Amino acid sequence: MEFRVLRYFLTVAREGSITAAANSLHLTQPTLSRQLQDLEKELGQKLLIRGKYKVSLTPEGMMLRKRAQEIVDMVEKTEAEFQSIKDIISGDIYIGGGESDSMKYIAEIIKEINADYPGIKFHIYSGNAEDVTERLDKGLLDFGVLIQPVDLSKYDNISLPEKDVWGVIMRKDSPLAQKDVIILEDLTNLPLINSRQAMRKTSSKNEFIEWFQGKFDELNTVATINLVYNAAVMVKAGIGYAITLDKLVDTSKESELCFRPLYPKLESGLDIVWKKYQVFSPAVKLFLDRLQNGLNRK
Repeated sequence: MEFRVLRYFLTVAREGSITAAANSLHLTQPTLSRQLQDLEKELGQKLLIRGKYKVSLTPEGMMLRKRAQEIVDMVEKTEAEFQSIKDIISGDIYIGGGESDSMKYIAEIIKEINADYPGIKFHIYSGNAEDVTERLDKGLLDFGVLIQPVDLSKYDNISLPEKDVWGVIMRKDSPLAQKDVIILEDLTNLPLINSRQAMRKTSSKNEFIEWFQGKFDELNTVATINLVYNAAVMVKAGIGYAITLDKLVDTSKESELCFRPLYPKLESGLDIVWKKYQVFSPAVKLFLDRLQNGLNRK
């Protein structure tokens, strides 16, 4: 399987047309069609459904598109790293993380490096712990910012100095909005929107689950989320109450939503992690050094 042909395949998947893809790649349509047919023969699977005016992907084609994109991303990242070795420190740094106010510490380091090394570019990927660690393990990310609880056994890590506070996002016209804090009994029988990551039961300690005193499975979970923006939309629509971290949703005076913390107080720490025994490019090493120095000053 040639890297060049994977690029061809991704272009066809993006354009939805062999003709349009051939024009984009500066190839003749018969040449591109032959390359795709050879790829299907090599893999022993039909990848494209060819219509009169457009093509679509088979399930096998969709699987290849995901894998091919990962391969292309990895090759481009590797090329950029080696290019940065030849230059004054430059290159690309890939960081993935969930939604958290503590990302401000990462933002401070990015701003500092941008001022000193304009040749370094940052690429931020948002996702939950499962999404981020998958990309981290495949080498598509240099660092991940993970909200606890999470298994850190495969990674080196630095803990960020602040913890995020758990609570409930609700409409301001909800009866619970009159309370200063939310206790477990308040949540009984309410329609709840919960974080899939926080709900996951693992061999390691999960303080989120423990807060519910063995009653979590009895809750009325009507929806689960991996990032909180859509949860806020559902809360506004009156679907339920979102149990999430503070400072991720607009709860200002102008907003129709508000946040109330859980009681007893429940907090989650954050860690920036990277693969053990990782060989850093100069740009990535610079970022890590600046991060460690910056956190030591906090």
